[in-house]
Amino acid sequence: MTAVLRGSSGRVIATLYSGDDVAPGLAPRPYVSVETPEGAAVTETGPSDHSHHLGVSVTTPDVDGTNFWGGSTFVADVGPSMLDNHGRQSTEREERSPDQVTQAIAWHDHAGARVLAETRTVGVREVDGLTLLAWSSTLAAERDGVSVGSSHTNGRPGAFYGGIFWRTPFGTAEVRSADGHGVDIAHGSTSPWIVIRGAQATLVAATSSGLPWFVRAGGYTGFGPAIAVAERRRIERGAPLELDLVVALLDRSATEADIDRAVSVSLASTQKEAAV
Repeated sequence: MTAVLRGSSGRVIATLYSGDDVAPGLAPRPYVSVETPEGAAVTETGPSDHSHHLGVSVTTPDVDGTNFWGGSTFVADVGPSMLDNHGRQSTEREERSPDQVTQAIAWHDHAGARVLAETRTVGVREVDGLTLLAWSSTLAAERDGVSVGSSHTNGRPGAFYGGIFWRTPFGTAEVRSADGHGVDIAHGSTSPWIVIRGAQATLVAATSSGLPWFVRAGGYTGFGPAIAVAERRRIERGAPLELDLVVALLDRSATEADIDRAVSVSLASTQKEAAV
């Protein structure tokens, strides 16, 4: 653990971990666990089905051939393969205030070379009676022409996970977005917001990035704005990639009116975070 962030009641909302003790094959990286104001867990770390899922983290299966996601790598015409190609992220600097933490994180490829430099800010916000987890990351290339891919771009249709990825503990969930109801509609959508409603809690997520959503809500539930969808994404020196996510944390008692209000507040908060 490196830090905790509390809500207005004093309850811990977010716990930040260095990830230094994560096994090499799981792609060690800093990650965050999150709870609602009433203490319901809304992230899951190291579940039995995907031990490389670590709460909320910034991660992707392929950066110039290095796996920062953990576990197997999808190889075209072969399928999931366990390769010795896992990277590591490590925190080099950290600044704390009562409601947020800013970190400088180095992404090292499987050979140990620096490939990306990330500046990350994670904060807890109280807005109009709602508790929000606000996340922003800037990914800057440490060498020319860094190329980011996903399992989808490597040949597995629909598996374009990678970016800010949030693993929930929900076995199933109801999903909706500005485009309508259902996972199939939200997955790949560029809706500025999505709602993930599980049995224990509801998450209302918004982004100003314009990136398509990766959403899964069967077997496990996870989501996040995806970096590499239709094709690989290049990150050039001097042209960093900006990622952001604001998530309203609603307890099980939340009504449809509460969820609608959280959509508005989360959207407005993405704009405020971007202006800071």
